[in-house]
Amino acid sequence: MLPPRAKRVPHVHQRHAGPIDDPYAWLRDRDDPDTIAYLEAENVFADDWLARLTDLRNTIFDEIKTRTKETDLSVPVPHGPWEYFTRTVEGLDYPVHCRRPSSAGARRQQTSTALDDDAALEGTVLLDENAEARGDHFALGAFEISPDQRRLAWSCDRDGGEQYALAIRDLDSGDDLDDRLIDVAAGGVWGDDATFFYVRLDESMRPHQVWRHVLGSEPSNDALVFEDDDERFWVDVDRTRSGDWLVITSASKTTSEVWILPTADPCAPARLVEPRIDGHEYSVDLWNDRFVITTNDGAEDFKIVTAPVDEPGRAHWVELVAHQAGRRIVGTDPFARHLVVHEWMDATPRLRVLFADGSERVLTFDTAAHDVEPNLNLEYEATSYRFSYQALSVPPQVLSEDVVTGERTLLKELPVLGDFDRSRYRTTRVWAPSSDGVSVPVDVVHHIDTPVDGGAPCVVYAYGAYEISIPPWFSIARLSLLDRGVVFAVVHARGGGELGRRWYLDGKLTAKANTFTDVIASAEHLIATGYAAPGRIAVRGGSAGGLMVGAVINRRPELFTAAVAEVPFVDVVTTMSDPSLPLTVTEWEEWGDPRQPDYEAVMTAYSPYDNVVPAEYPSLFVTAGLNDPRVSFHEPAKWVAKLRAVATGDRPILLRTELGAGHGGPTGRYDAWRDEARLLAFLLDQLVS
Repeated sequence: MLPPRAKRVPHVHQRHAGPIDDPYAWLRDRDDPDTIAYLEAENVFADDWLARLTDLRNTIFDEIKTRTKETDLSVPVPHGPWEYFTRTVEGLDYPVHCRRPSSAGARRQQTSTALDDDAALEGTVLLDENAEARGDHFALGAFEISPDQRRLAWSCDRDGGEQYALAIRDLDSGDDLDDRLIDVAAGGVWGDDATFFYVRLDESMRPHQVWRHVLGSEPSNDALVFEDDDERFWVDVDRTRSGDWLVITSASKTTSEVWILPTADPCAPARLVEPRIDGHEYSVDLWNDRFVITTNDGAEDFKIVTAPVDEPGRAHWVELVAHQAGRRIVGTDPFARHLVVHEWMDATPRLRVLFADGSERVLTFDTAAHDVEPNLNLEYEATSYRFSYQALSVPPQVLSEDVVTGERTLLKELPVLGDFDRSRYRTTRVWAPSSDGVSVPVDVVHHIDTPVDGGAPCVVYAYGAYEISIPPWFSIARLSLLDRGVVFAVVHARGGGELGRRWYLDGKLTAKANTFTDVIASAEHLIATGYAAPGRIAVRGGSAGGLMVGAVINRRPELFTAAVAEVPFVDVVTTMSDPSLPLTVTEWEEWGDPRQPDYEAVMTAYSPYDNVVPAEYPSLFVTAGLNDPRVSFHEPAKWVAKLRAVATGDRPILLRTELGAGHGGPTGRYDAWRDEARLLAFLLDQLVS
């Protein structure tokens, strides 16, 4: 088949630098029949081009499937008189949520191990996502058990648009009550056994209001608890682990403000902790008789303070954990007898346990580059801490550690079936010199039979935005690359948070170009050190990482053989110039407001869509979601249309749009595996064949 050619319709954007022609602007209109026809034509063309890879794609899908234990059980999580767990069943796309009675010892020590099949059958099904799913998309939002554990508040999104419907289920009967809340945000939290707090979205898909619903009442009678009219701020509501307080947080990308109210009196007015000041970020939880607050007040990488419950404002803050440059404190987990601090240091996540007497202990691991994250810890009185651990060659584990003795128990490791042997994969961390002399951490994994001699194909993955740190994670699907001699590398580019707040600040706003030079320099370093062969290197990223993909192939199209850009944010200047689009105003603190000439110039210099020129681009696989509220489908569609019109050479440019999904693509696990098999087959075809 010949590739589709989008029609050109005259359209001009008026910018500070002058008028800009945009003949593909018409693709923004999803109600135009020509728009859907074009997306469908691109899907047909992509599927036709990929048809020659059907055998390889099916082989990879089978590899993913046969390595996965399809019928499996999670580790039970103690919570009061119950233990909660999920099970997956061969042939079914979604988890089944269950519970069984718990013992007092399990609640305290959190040492319940994975269930066997007989024990699972003894559990009670609370929510079967497979029974609730209809159509191509089902995403579970809230899953909140009431304090008396007699009811479940649950919500779902059925089209990828991220507007959820929420229901209340009676766990004795298994039936949903008449209480139904429509078009709400994903989460929510119980106040007491009869009140539920939830968040509503404004016209721009911004969570901006907290509402209180009393069970049995009409939703039209719900009470507005909190509202933020500042379009930069997103509103959320949570509950302290102790269960004593509700915490309402309103936060922009650079500033936050917290309000609290006691669960003992859920109808009480919310009380402000500390008024917002531009640039000040803080979060609040309860640790016994005092609030514990993570703040960047005079602390770029954050510190921890405490405050009396009756006087939580800044005037009464007492330092608990001092600021240390380069040690980015992310948050805290308070328990009755200890406090767990989650932090990043030296491009590695850490968990640190603090005790009331001032002593502390850092959880340590054998692998230098790894991921360690808090797991579900629902019991405030617990004496052990449950966490998750994984590395590029180590499947995810759930562990529990006695916080006093340090005794560690492996509760479960993700099963990888077949002949998987982690010792046959080698991982390492290298540091790539960027163009301005800054060293960029890069985590690398490859099969031990793949020589590091400059002859191997390589896939580079990066994100580099929003201060999101990307830890080295394990992937069953990735084994299909590694076993075929492909090297995989995670670049921790500036714009992420791996090396502290400064690492983030040096990759945003007017410094955004550092993200792209970091990725390019890392790819060059992988070639120079023998991990990647010249002419056999691919780059992959999604969303803001898709922007990275577009920017680096514009700058260095000859460096990369192939590129995968998933739901890429590529029409940066046009989107960020339009406050009427969802999320635009909230994003100005991350990218800048191009209505200001200085920001427009910076953003225009790297915006992938604005910098497409005649060149031999890498082979390109692009994805989009028709219902995506984060990166509108028209951005990747316009980008592909423009690339197709001017790219030289005969390398493929493919666009696949999910016409019934959103930002995350297909939600069923089998469809997700098929999607990943398709992308991996494309990469292998371009790099290995």
